[in-house]
This record gives sequence, structure tokens and C-alpha cells, in this order.
Amino acid sequence: MADGNKRTINTAACLIIGDEVLGGKTVDTNSAWFAKFCFSLGINLKRVEVIADDETEIIEATQRMSKNYDFVVTSGGIGPTHDDITYQSIAKGYNLPLVLHETALEKMKALSKPRKNDPDFSWDVDSPQRKARMRMVELPWDKKKSEEDQIVFSAEDLWVPISIVNGNIHILPGIPRLFEKMLTGMKPSLLPRLTDPEGKGVHRILLSTPLPESGVAGYLTELSGKVEGKGVKVGSYPRWGKSRNTVTLVGRDVEYMESLVSEVEEGVKGRRIKVEGEDDDEGSDKDK
Repeated sequence: MADGNKRTINTAACLIIGDEVLGGKTVDTNSAWFAKFCFSLGINLKRVEVIADDETEIIEATQRMSKNYDFVVTSGGIGPTHDDITYQSIAKGYNLPLVLHETALEKMKALSKPRKNDPDFSWDVDSPQRKARMRMVELPWDKKKSEEDQIVFSAEDLWVPISIVNGNIHILPGIPRLFEKMLTGMKPSLLPRLTDPEGKGVHRILLSTPLPESGVAGYLTELSGKVEGKGVKVGSYPRWGKSRNTVTLVGRDVEYMESLVSEVEEGVKGRRIKVEGEDDDEGSDKDK
């Protein structure tokens, strides 16, 4: 198998790390955003997991995902506090030391803004606050690999690095705006490694039907068998309390999918739509 940094990306997995997510304090939006990111690039997102800030669980999950999927992203657990243990856990899982990354540290010093609640902080004075901040740039490091294969700065105005372990584990923060911006910044480097190098991605066609799922099940089963060989997936989604349900066609062969639209419209007694729910005012509530 090719090195994780070089091999073609077909599959992906997302690991959300945080007690606050499992406890209901924080609502995870990063996995949903990552799913859309993967869909837009034609990457098959195969797994999303949420786990605790627990060393054993982090090690088990990252090792398993790294083995099974081409592109692995973790979210959370890289802050300055005692329960931010993602770096140290993944480092332990791969028998790597944590090394202070000088470039990341200098970027942090240059780009970090003064904090009103810590006006006396100084990078020149040894303090608990300084040690806590420096923890965020102590990264798992493999001396056998090049620097470019282990760290990425995906935005000029961000000091937070993307640490890469075992070739395909990408360690990101849990803060949504940072998570989204950093992954977006990685896109140019990902495109050449996709099964679809032009990044055209997967396409989705939406169709609205007034029929309940039971009314379209037979036809959609037949349709699914017909188009599966062309790489097209057929989906059926009930919309509770709404007058119309949704049918989807998902695949890469846009021309073939477009050729199916009229047939599917007739088969489900519906019509194509651009956005789910755009025709909810047409007709009364149906049995879902």
C-alpha cells in the first residue's frame, strides 16, 4: 500500500473527540460540515464516530481508522487544558515523542492576540499560562518522515497547524470556524490525490413525491437494481408532517442520471426540485 500522504484518496472517516459532545454541552457540527466537504470532492465518507477524551479510546479509534480509510480527520482535544489529550494519545499510539514545533510556536507568538483576561502574559516569562499555550504546538513527531509530510499550515492568518500522523491522520481543532477554514485550505493539496482529480465530486438529484414511502417502495427497488451497475444510488426520505417526501439519485455520471429524471418523475408521480421542501405548499398532508 502507498504511503498515507501519497496514496489516492477514495474513502474518509471523521473522529469527533470530546466529553462535552457526549455530555450534550456542545452540539457537533463539524462532522456534518465534513460530510458536505467530502461529498463535494467525491470522497466517500464511510464512518463518523464520537468518543470521549480518553487515551485508550483515542488510540484504538485512530489506529483502526488509519488502517481502514484513506483520509482520517480528528476534531477536538488539542487545546491548552489538562483534558486536551489528542496529541499525546495519538503520539503514544504510534510510539512517537511529542516535539515542540518551533515554526508553529513562532506563528503562535506572531498571530495570537492579547487577552483581556490575561493582561500580564509574556512569552519571555516562564509561567503556567505559557506552558499551557506551548502544549498546543507540541506535536507527535516521526524523525523518519519529512516535515512536509507531518505538518500543514493551511491558512496564512492562522497559527494552528494540521498535524499529520501515520500518513493519513489529520488532527484538527474542534472549534467549527477553525475546523472549516483549515480543511478548506487543504483542498488544493487534496485534489491531485482524489479518484476524481478534477474535484467534480458526486452529484445529487432531488425529486419530490406526494406518495408515502410504501407507495414508491416497489418502483424504487426496481430502479435501484437497474442503476446500481452505473454507480447510481437511489434514496427515499420520508418527511414527517409534510405533504411531500423526497427521492434522490446520487452518483458521478451526470449525463446518465439526467436521462433518468423523466422516468423517475413518472414512477413516483412527482417532479424534480432544486431544494427539499420548495413545493411543500402543494397539496395536503399525506400518510407518511
